[in-house]
Amino acid sequence: MQKILLAEDDPNLGDILKDYLELKGKFDVTLCKDGDEALRQFGKERFDLCILDVMMPRKDGFTLGKEIRKVNSEVPIIFATAKGMMEDKTEAFELGGDDYITKPFRVEELLLRIHALLKRASREKPGEEEYPEKFEIGEYHFDYVAQQISYDGEQQKLSTKEAELLRLLCIKKNDVLTREEALLKIWHDDNYFNGRSMDVFLSKLRKYLRDDPKVEIVNVHGKGYKLLVS
Repeated sequence: MQKILLAEDDPNLGDILKDYLELKGKFDVTLCKDGDEALRQFGKERFDLCILDVMMPRKDGFTLGKEIRKVNSEVPIIFATAKGMMEDKTEAFELGGDDYITKPFRVEELLLRIHALLKRASREKPGEEEYPEKFEIGEYHFDYVAQQISYDGEQQKLSTKEAELLRLLCIKKNDVLTREEALLKIWHDDNYFNGRSMDVFLSKLRKYLRDDPKVEIVNVHGKGYKLLVS
């Protein structure tokens, strides 16, 4: 079942859209009442499509769409708003939106637009790069799904963020993982406090990998980090 993130602050409209899309479209719909809640939910789950109301409290739909695009450049986004100004439509597409629908609209039309975008996205997916779930890091074996590092018969369990960070480092092995990329993909915000949090997780990963002298996580000044395996 494909998953849709629906960000709509009007409770009546939100419930109507959710019920219709689940009943007629056979989608799994997550409804959020403001932009902040929607961004948090986007960070927790994998969605196949997003429907974002532009006029929302706390975080408007355009800002939300921009932040989603920093994390995922491929997920289809439909902007929905009561506005019909040309400049709003222009902004929607400049921010990486795939479609724009003006309120009031028929739910049947929205469903048709959703099907069209998902069909287009499915045609583009076969060419996307896939990464392994298990990695060899010197003498260490890292299982991303199990969130576990193995070394010399001993296992070290990782937290979710530790596993996510180590996976990114493994994918970029012997190359630079920028600080911004890591923060946006894992924390979905590259602010100062998240940066400090990531530094703590990096220190823990260095501790977990210290028994193999051929493995090292180094800082690249002004850029990010590099997992070196000699």
